[in-house]
Amino acid sequence: MFIWQVDFYRFSGNSTEIIWNLSICDANGDFRYKASCPQSEANSTWLTSQFKLAGNERLPDKIQVFRPQSLSLVELAASHLNISVEATRRTDALKLWLQAEKYATTVEKLPPMPLPEKLWGEKWQFATFPAGGIVDEFSDRLIPILDIPDYLQPINLGIASTTAIPGVIIYGGRQSMQIARWLKQVQPVSLNYIAGAPDGLILEAGLADRWVIATFEDSEVTIAAKNYQSRQQQSHGLHFLLIQPDDSGMTYSGFWLLQ
Repeated sequence: MFIWQVDFYRFSGNSTEIIWNLSICDANGDFRYKASCPQSEANSTWLTSQFKLAGNERLPDKIQVFRPQSLSLVELAASHLNISVEATRRTDALKLWLQAEKYATTVEKLPPMPLPEKLWGEKWQFATFPAGGIVDEFSDRLIPILDIPDYLQPINLGIASTTAIPGVIIYGGRQSMQIARWLKQVQPVSLNYIAGAPDGLILEAGLADRWVIATFEDSEVTIAAKNYQSRQQQSHGLHFLLIQPDDSGMTYSGFWLLQ
């Protein structure tokens, strides 16, 4: 599949006139295309014409967008060319290029939202799996919702097989599949421990969404959370989220590798 990573965003520069910059690259950064237009021309018609110029030899099968402000215009322009659009924070080649060009790539984070009560699950815990077996452990099972991208597999990140990959297991009971389907919809990115009063686990999802997965004040849980955070530093940020009905280990509802 041929994929473009695209950013289309306003930039004031050194003048009072607002300019919109279009940046397009492929996942490796080998292909690059740039164009600009004034505010008055920043619309889906102009964007569609630029996509045609950039894809003179080959249009992409998919366009990835990381900036929420770019998404609606890119989706509209791409629809004219029958190109699918994916909203994702994982546009590393594009972000590296934009940063080298001194463009901001930071997206303002939204305040964490509490989970609806029906998605709480029955209990949760921290856990680890050895890097050398985590992919086979879950890819070989019949898990309804499974997200193990190739680029996040430990072997592709240069992680030793004996490294402990930290994660969180949520036991959802009868709501297990409902929780997994909701997670698939919001597109998990990372699950982070945040110290506070109380402490919490915050799910980063979509382009800028944040959700409070759990809060706790128990000192033993806080120690486990700090170990979870420390292990992430040893695993290049790699961690996992597992949803299952109970602790029997017989049935899983959803699994995500995150970073």
